[in-house]
This record gives sequence, C-alpha cells and structure tokens, in this order.
Amino acid sequence: MPTTETTSVPVNQVGTATDDTAFFGHPRGLSTLFFTEMWERFSYYGMRALLILFMTAPVTAGGLGFDARNAGVIYATYTAFVYLVSLPGGWIADKFLGLRRSVFIGGVIIMFGHISLALPGIATFYLGLVLVVLGTGLLKPNISALVGQLYSPDDARRDAGFSIYYMGINLGAFVAPLVCGTLAQAEWFKAFLMNLGIDPKGSWHWGFGAAAVGMFLGLVQFVLTGKFLGNAGAAPAPAQNAEEARKTKRQLILGVGMTLAILMLVAILGVTNTIQINADNISFVIGVAYVIVTFGYFGVLFAQEWTPVERNRLVVIVVLFICAAIFWSAFEQAGSSLNLFADRYTNNTLFGIAFPSSYFQSLNSLFVILLAPVFAWLWMWLSKHNLEPSSPTKFAIGLLGAGLGFVILVPPAFTIVGAPEGFRVSPMWLVMVYLIHTMAELCLSPVGLSTVTKLAPERVVGQMMGVWFLGASVGNFAGGQIASLFETFPLPWLFLSVFATAGLASLVLFLLVKPIRNLMGGIK
Repeated sequence: MPTTETTSVPVNQVGTATDDTAFFGHPRGLSTLFFTEMWERFSYYGMRALLILFMTAPVTAGGLGFDARNAGVIYATYTAFVYLVSLPGGWIADKFLGLRRSVFIGGVIIMFGHISLALPGIATFYLGLVLVVLGTGLLKPNISALVGQLYSPDDARRDAGFSIYYMGINLGAFVAPLVCGTLAQAEWFKAFLMNLGIDPKGSWHWGFGAAAVGMFLGLVQFVLTGKFLGNAGAAPAPAQNAEEARKTKRQLILGVGMTLAILMLVAILGVTNTIQINADNISFVIGVAYVIVTFGYFGVLFAQEWTPVERNRLVVIVVLFICAAIFWSAFEQAGSSLNLFADRYTNNTLFGIAFPSSYFQSLNSLFVILLAPVFAWLWMWLSKHNLEPSSPTKFAIGLLGAGLGFVILVPPAFTIVGAPEGFRVSPMWLVMVYLIHTMAELCLSPVGLSTVTKLAPERVVGQMMGVWFLGASVGNFAGGQIASLFETFPLPWLFLSVFATAGLASLVLFLLVKPIRNLMGGIK
C-alpha cells in the first residue's frame, strides 16, 4: 500500500508543498506519477500492439487462430471497456478507496492481468483481458486526478505539469511496442529461445510478460516514492452526512448486484445454448447497450433544469461527443486494422534490416513527443495574431485528418488487390498515415478535454469528463467493428468508407462552426 507520509514543508489545500519545485520546477510528486503512468502505459500499449496479431496468428505459430471477424470484435470490446470502466473506477475512488489506493490496487490488478496473458491457454487469455480492463478502470482516471491535486487551483504551473505528465504517457507508449514487439515477433529472439530449448511459438507470451514487468516496475517506484505526494489522494472524500453514506452503499450494492446478475444470465443462456455467444451476437448486444446508455444518459441530463446558456453549452458537448466518437473510431484502428495491414501487407524492413510489424505502434507516440511542442507554439502564435481557429474548427480539422490518413492507404490497397500473393508495399505509407493521424489528434484530443471542462456547468464537470470517456469508448468499439471486416471487405473500399464517414462529419462540422460558436456563449 502506498505510504501516506507527508512532506515536512507546508502543504496547500490538496496536501502538496506550495514551494516544492524539485522536479523541473514542479512538485516532486509529479515525478512519482510521471513514472507510474509511464510504466502503466508501457504495459498497456505493449500488450495492445500484440493483441490482434496474437489472436489472428495461426495456432502453429503460437497464436489463437481467430479470423479477423472474431478478433476484431474481441479487440473492440476490450478497448471499449478499458475506457468505459473508468467511469465506475473514478466513482469507487471518490467514495471508498481514495485516489492513491485506487491507483495502487488498479496497478496490481493490471499486473496480474498481464501475467495471466503471459500464460498459454484460452482461459488465461480472457481472464487477462478482464483483469487489465478492471485494473485500468481503477488506475487511469484516478492517477490523472492525482496530478491535478498536486497543485492549488490558482497555481500557474498546473497546465505545464499536465504537459510533462503527458510526455510520460507517450514515452511509455513509444518504448513499449519496441520492447514487447521484439520479444513477441523478432526472429532473432525466437532463435535465441530455440537455442535454449524453449519452444519459439511461445514468444508471444514473453511479450505479454514484459508488459507485466513494466507494470511491476511502475508499482515499485509508486510505493518507494509515494511520500513525495504528500497528502494528495490519501483518502476518499468523506460523506457529508449519514444519509449520503447510506445512499453510496446502496448504489454500490445495486451496481455489484446488477453486474453479477447480468454475468450469470449471460452464462446461463450460453451454457444452455439459448443464445450463441459469437461475434455477431456480442456486437449486437453491446451496440444496443451503448445506444440505450447514451440516449438514456443524455435524456436524463436534459430533463434537468438548466439556464438557457447552460443548455446551449450542453448541446455543444453532445455535438463534440458525436464528433469525438467518430474520430476515435478511425484513429484507434491503429491497433487493429492498421496493425493487420502492417503485418500482412507491408514490407517491414529498414535499410535492409527486418523489424517486427508491431514497431509501427510506436510512431504515434514518437510524433506526439516531436510535434506537441510545435502545436503548442503554433496555437500561441496564432492567438497572438488573432488567427487561432475556434475549438469547433480544430475539431473539424482533426476529423478531416483522421479521414485523410485512410485516403493515403487507398492506392497501396488497390495495388495489393491486383498483386501476386506475398506482395508487400513500402512502410512509408503507414509512416505517413501515423504522421497525419498524430497531427489530427493534436488538433482534437487536448482541445476537446479543455473545451469540455470550460463548457460544462460547474455542478456536472465530472460527469461531462465521463461523457468524454464514453465518446472514446464508443469510438473504440466502432473502430474494432470496422477492423472485423478486414478479411471480408475489399480493403480499398474499407479505407474509403472510413474516410467518407470522417470526412462527411468534418464537412458538417465546418458548416456548423458559426452556429456552434453562438451556442458556446462566449467560450472559444
């Protein structure tokens, strides 16, 4: 359990030293969270880089032998729930565990999830995915909240602190595919295993094992350096009164009971063959659930009393939610359809040296590290000259970029269709895709987070951040569904369909920029 030892210097209202500048001018606790998140993202993106490749690899090559249809649905469900479970994960931290305990417990669960994936067997595979989802739901939203608690609300270092923290995320995500991909796919490592008398088909599980080691290192440094966090996140927010405490307990019991009841019902229906648990049925059930949850939530939200300005701003948030879901449905195919394209149709060599297809998964993070400072400077320069585009315009640009990335793949996709078996295209096609997608991400993702917090009525800011996570969840699920068509739908038309969807959404948003800005009530 992380220590709750406080620093010996004065602390502000969130428990961090007001004059602490030990970490590049920031509170030393930021280093604790920087490296914890770096290793957690190492474990997540290392595993994600391998997931669909492992599922679709032949059994004779150590994979599960799934077709793209089933693998795509499993991938979609997994990545969607990683974001969706962040909502109850934040609630559990607020009401019961506190931020610090939630991060630690979540990290432990994630580590055991990767250990489970490192063990051969279909049962350990599914168990590992479930554990990673549950652990990430506890860790991911709450470690971000801990960063915010290191600073007082009026601390001028706050935004810069989040920028440093964001670099930790991308550093872990950059290194992970290189390490885990090498262990899982590199021919020299398979030969090394063979020389040791170890079956090289099990190299996939060495990659998953490296993800477990990464999370373990993150936990160790979180415990050893936890004292630098001061009192931040040491305890959950106390209930205001006994009635609130009883209500919270009833909500927990109801939530756990409903979850167990649903799982038991699905198990009974599956065992009795009342329903067949397959890709099509899973997709249908989850899709319907998303529709019900989304419309139900927004219906309840708009049924409440709001001022005209608040209601208009909530309408804008709904529009941004839809746009974000469409964007992530294209962007998050990096780990699914683009990963399969890299593995099956790309000449993965550099200066004559072969490299694993999973290495492409590092490009987005590399480009973020290189381009994020450039975009930060660009927005400031444009703002200084009164030329900075509005938030809706940046969203529209991001959507257009997500679509254009897939247009780039259309020519090589047409070449593949008419080429002999085994033909592979230049890796530069995918490099250009990831470059354009990264620039699109920098136009939309940080802008979206900032805009939602500014538009949301003060009493529902937390809920509106949940809406942002829900948009990412919906987008990930839709993106996985698209990837499930990789083997059954002509690739050029699959990529053109993604472009058409994102491009059309971008065009509509460009046309609506002016009325949306009017609804934003002075917020840019």
